Amino acid sequence: MDDPLNQVLLNQQSRIGSDLSLWLEGWGGDGLNVAMSDPAAIIPVIKEAGLLGLGGSGFPVYKKWQAIAEQKGSDKYLICNGNEDEPGTFKDRLLLEETPLQVIEGATIAALACDIKHIIFYINPNLKACLKSMESALERWLQSGFYKGIYESGLLLNYKILASSGHYIAGEETAAIEAVEGNFPFPRGKVPRPTESGVHGNPTLVNNVETLSNVSHILRKGAKWYQNLGIGNASGTKLYSLSGDVLSPGVYELPMGTPLSELIYNYGGGMLVGKELKAVFAGGPSNTILTEQGLDVNLDFESVKVRRAALGTGAMIVVSRGTGIVKRVAQYMDFFADASCGQCPSCKTGTYYMSQLLNKIDTGKGSKADLDNLVDLCRILPGSGRCHLLEGAVKVVDSSLYHFLSEYEKALQE
Repeated sequence: MDDPLNQVLLNQQSRIGSDLSLWLEGWGGDGLNVAMSDPAAIIPVIKEAGLLGLGGSGFPVYKKWQAIAEQKGSDKYLICNGNEDEPGTFKDRLLLEETPLQVIEGATIAALACDIKHIIFYINPNLKACLKSMESALERWLQSGFYKGIYESGLLLNYKILASSGHYIAGEETAAIEAVEGNFPFPRGKVPRPTESGVHGNPTLVNNVETLSNVSHILRKGAKWYQNLGIGNASGTKLYSLSGDVLSPGVYELPMGTPLSELIYNYGGGMLVGKELKAVFAGGPSNTILTEQGLDVNLDFESVKVRRAALGTGAMIVVSRGTGIVKRVAQYMDFFADASCGQCPSCKTGTYYMSQLLNKIDTGKGSKADLDNLVDLCRILPGSGRCHLLEGAVKVVDSSLYHFLSEYEKALQE
């Protein structure tokens, strides 16, 4: 059986940096050529392929694209979201740095499908190597004869690279829209949706870097090919950011639906010498925890959901026995409290208060009343903020209470 590792996005033919000639000598350009031959077929192909939003939502990509495409006569925008800032997530920076041309080609196809004229590559300024690689790749793209042919065929696009503010919250899609407009990245309300009113009131498509990276490959190889890459009912491949107490941390491209145990033990090399697995923060700190009993779960959006967990960005942070769960959750809550933009009082005060309670309990100064307050906050805070930050912060606390309540109780003052 062929090795399922790095078949597409991290294949050596994709990891050629900003060398456009090498990209075009390989499989570069093929997807865009197919797309340009029949633009009306792009969205149906993406729908059949089953491509999902890989920035954490798992939302069917074609639905966003269709909503944008159906709006005529507007000055539409595409934001390629590369603000990646959450602890334990580092897949997009690898794509931006080592495979910028597949990102550019994927964004171009998305623009063609939705009749978008403005493409903005929105990148965390702390990822300096990514910015440099994207700038070099885009310069070569725009100066090439390949792009000249695209331009002369009538596909007129305005490309731009924009550094985000670097704030964690700046990655939320409506916050990204605010940043593109030159404002502080405060998330907007849930209505209207960006597909209806985004940048300067125009329909705006916001897709993650990994999501767009898949697009050119789906167009050149077909929907069935992409479906068959996954395991079970899942389609395509997924980039998993593996970190923590494993021998070989890193980014692994594997079939969507790969079992968690296989990721950790076959590819991650297993646990550090002398360590035993205790838990995995699945999907990053803003998601949920899986324990040893959940290692057999297939890592796709639906299978993980059944286990009272979430796939999120695909980050898997492994912790070993002896690691205090309360301490680790307290550290993550400190991050969220600091990252809150302060626009929603429930988020700013809620994350701060949860941070205080967690640190109090972790240091042995907490009481039963403090633990009760923490449980109550997990019940009343969800749904009270404008963006995902508060939801994610509550989710990891709630999940830790579900799996490790005894650790919390043991840490309380006698």
